Amino acid sequence: VFDGGLKKIARYQQYFVVKSTLERVKQFDDTGARKGGMIWHTQGSGKSLTMVMLMRNLALDPEIPTPRIILVTDRDDLDKQLGNTFAACGFAANRATSGRNLLELVAEKEPGIITTLIHKFDKAYAAKKYRDDSPDIFMLVDESHRTQFGTIAGRMRQMFPHACYLGFTGTPLLKKEKNSFAKFGKLLKPHYSITQAVEDGAVVPLLYEGRHVEMMQNKEAVDLWFERHTQGLNEEQQADLKRKYARAEMLNKAEQVIYTRAFNISEHFRAHWQGTGFKGQLVAPDKASALKYNQYLDEFGKVSSEVVISAPDMREGYEEADDEPTSEVRRFWDKMMKRYGNEAEYNKQLINQFKHGDEPEILIVVDKLLTGFDAPRNTVLYLCRMLREHTLLQAIARVNRLHEGKEFGFIIDYASVLGELDKALTMYSALAGFDEADLIGALTPINSEIEKLPSRYSDLWDIFKTVKHSRDEEAYEVLLADDELREEFYNRLFEFGKTLSIALSSEKFLSETDEKTLSRYRDDLKKFQSLKASVKLRYAEAIDYRDYEPKIKKLLDSHIQANEVIRLNEPVNIFDDASFMAVKEEHGIYQLRKTRASRADAIAYATKKVITEKMGEDPAFYEKFSKLIQQVIEDFRAKRISDQLYLNKVIEIRNKVVDKVHDDVPDTLFGNEDAMAYFGVVRPFITAHTLSEAELEAIAADTAIALHGILEKHRKVHFWDDEDAQKQAVNEIDDYLYDELQTAKGIELSTEQMDDIIKKVLQVAKHRDYK
Repeated sequence: VFDGGLKKIARYQQYFVVKSTLERVKQFDDTGARKGGMIWHTQGSGKSLTMVMLMRNLALDPEIPTPRIILVTDRDDLDKQLGNTFAACGFAANRATSGRNLLELVAEKEPGIITTLIHKFDKAYAAKKYRDDSPDIFMLVDESHRTQFGTIAGRMRQMFPHACYLGFTGTPLLKKEKNSFAKFGKLLKPHYSITQAVEDGAVVPLLYEGRHVEMMQNKEAVDLWFERHTQGLNEEQQADLKRKYARAEMLNKAEQVIYTRAFNISEHFRAHWQGTGFKGQLVAPDKASALKYNQYLDEFGKVSSEVVISAPDMREGYEEADDEPTSEVRRFWDKMMKRYGNEAEYNKQLINQFKHGDEPEILIVVDKLLTGFDAPRNTVLYLCRMLREHTLLQAIARVNRLHEGKEFGFIIDYASVLGELDKALTMYSALAGFDEADLIGALTPINSEIEKLPSRYSDLWDIFKTVKHSRDEEAYEVLLADDELREEFYNRLFEFGKTLSIALSSEKFLSETDEKTLSRYRDDLKKFQSLKASVKLRYAEAIDYRDYEPKIKKLLDSHIQANEVIRLNEPVNIFDDASFMAVKEEHGIYQLRKTRASRADAIAYATKKVITEKMGEDPAFYEKFSKLIQQVIEDFRAKRISDQLYLNKVIEIRNKVVDKVHDDVPDTLFGNEDAMAYFGVVRPFITAHTLSEAELEAIAADTAIALHGILEKHRKVHFWDDEDAQKQAVNEIDDYLYDELQTAKGIELSTEQMDDIIKKVLQVAKHRDYK
């Protein structure tokens, strides 16, 4: 494709995933809908261009005569960014401006590209009960793991029941997001991790440096303040308030802490980056803190900075849902709107200046611009608040883009995110693979859960059967004075809310439930959630922090003293196992496992655990490494190898397990991990005295590819719950083994051997579907 006049050729992961996706979308399930799937390619590896390449291939495919492609995102800036990417590649995209406009664009039924925000589907359906049964509609959903996709997915499928749904994500799915696979179909191969991207030179490596601000508090003054201001609270409430006071997010917002960090950031950027053309991004705890960092950086006068935040009424960072924006935040926002005219122009101009101008050198944000923000000159990320999981992975990827002269991206951590960073990076490896039992639960048909909704709704209302007037809120609260009854109310509310959330993601439920009932469920959930918050305050289970927040903030500003900033470690490459492990040990992340032997043991037994958990997915592959790791452990215990060699060997084995290094399978299986697993099953059965080893391996590879094709042909939603569908697949495999292997190729197989092959291949296929 041409991107802004530059010719760009697909990288290997883009080529193969487009190819596998095209094969997938030409298959249909029993309802007539095209099969979809999930594409996981790490941030910075060209995910948007992969979408363009896929779209171009869909448009040119003769088997898909009139494709309508809808690009779905959950944020306005991402919506614009995708539209701009397609435009730069010469493809005009129509941007839906409203729910009604989305319907108008889709209803034209002409081949083309539409971009839209995900919430517009709900509004579109509310405006008109629209339905389009065309299988030639392709929904490309960006960052599709996000939770808001779940409740609107049902509405999308209700409107477009036969469309093809393709999810894209730049971060690996967490266990709690495993149902995303169920909604889209399967993980499309190959996935492309951040480690692979670094090795390929698609992104730059990231260097981590921890920094710590030494803090001192005036303990007597703090204790006196609590004694005076908490006289009306019981012991549990006082302890709760003290815990909030001591939380890292509160300390991160203390005036002296911000001042000290800002000075350190100013000096660091001036010494290392000023005048190089590279830029920095600072992540603040909340909007008010962001403005403080900007104020102090301006006062020091060493580096230039600007603040990009969302509107005052939009929650970001550590801000609670009911926090009132400060007067400083409102004044800042009014000033920006007066200067730039509107929010869109404010964002556009500051981002453009940061990307292309000399100033600002540092962009200060809270949540905004932590995802989907590509600025190749952005090189150093100053973390001044705790981030976790996807948000942390997205944030560090802001500084890993390629740029001339840029060898590394830098993460300067003032908020002690090292432990969270370790967890987040672990999600990329096989060592954080899904638990089979969890996935089986996730892929269970949701009908059984939805059937519980009416009873859970009536169970919830049953608590209040003695209340005469349904709108008498006081009566509800008085009734819940009883501790046990109140706890039962909380439990029933939780169960109802969980089941309703599942139901709202189901096309079947939305189609079969009238709008009046849907509204009643939603309204009553909101009503009871509000009631829960009220009784928690009324019966002293919780404190209304809004009364204390300004006072605690003043307390911290007055009595927390920040001294010097301590550098905790030299910058270390987070993809260099040995170096990063050493830093994590120094920081106590791994309980100070200082010896080589203890580090080797930790890696060896973690790898053994993963091998055991994943054995069913590819028995031949994992059995080989199970024996290798056990042999290395025994060699070390028998003192046949040194501590260092033990460590080196287990790291080598661990890496091969993580990277799924198949160095003993034919080249024809490259890129097809399912077929590789089936190859391991069938290879021991393929024997013939008249054929060479190479010929036997080629026959085994062809058989594995054929079995994979048969299973893909018969696979559908809930395949493993459908005995008839399984029998059809078994019969076709049985025919292939007899006709092709035994008759055509002369491989002698007994009936028992054929049955054994079929049984083992189905077991592997089931494990792989649930991985």
